[in-house]
This record gives sequence, structure tokens and C-alpha cells, in this order.
Amino acid sequence: MTYYFSGIDELLLEAFSSFTEIMSRQYQAFFSDVSDAPGACQAITDMIYSSQVATPDNMELMYQLYALASRKPLLKTVMQNWMQRSQQTLEQWFEPGTARALDAFIEGMTLHFVTDRKPLSREEILRMVERVAG
Repeated sequence: MTYYFSGIDELLLEAFSSFTEIMSRQYQAFFSDVSDAPGACQAITDMIYSSQVATPDNMELMYQLYALASRKPLLKTVMQNWMQRSQQTLEQWFEPGTARALDAFIEGMTLHFVTDRKPLSREEILRMVERVAG
């Protein structure tokens, strides 16, 4: 290692903490002009459909974080903090349970959108988002 980190776990913690902070800022940027729940649904749809956040590099890092978080409690905390920030963003327009459901939908649909042989249309994604949002 270097004199900056005491070991690989500390290095991973710093790297994934930085990654999730960047991802959170990108996530929040999609909602910068949103003033109501319908606007938030549109922003969620844009986030998924545009693949601006779900770049190949970001997706690869997310997969690595998911795998490591299942074995390393400190990285699980990084993951939990990231989810909390995402849900708090959504709670500006939705009650906490709905925000949590939307956050899980975003995470899953983002994965599906970048891996499906025939991704859904923007309209199909919006209809699903609106169903989850109630």
C-alpha cells in the first residue's frame, strides 16, 4: 500500500465512498429543476432512459461494490449511506415508503435497461415509474 492507507480495506472504503458521493451528486442533478411528484417521475424516467448515470464504468464499479458489500461491513455501510441519500432526494416529493420503492425500482431498472436485448421505451419506463409512485 502507501503511507495514505493502512491496508486494502481502507483503500476500498475511500474509493467507494468517493464513488458513491459522485454518483449521489449525479443522481441529485437529475432533480434540480423538479418542483412536484409528476416532475420527479419524469426525472426518474430521464435518469434511467438516458443512461447518463449508468455508464459502463459506473455499472462496473456498482457491481464490484455490491459484491464486496456482501462480505465487508464497512462497505455495506457505504452502500446504506448511498441508498439513504437517494431516498432522501426522492422524499422531497414522495412519502418515505414510496421513495424507498422508487429507489429500488431505479436501481433495478437501470440494470435492466443497460443489459436488456431490447430496452423498454421511455414511455414504458414512465408508466412503470408512475405505477410505483402511486
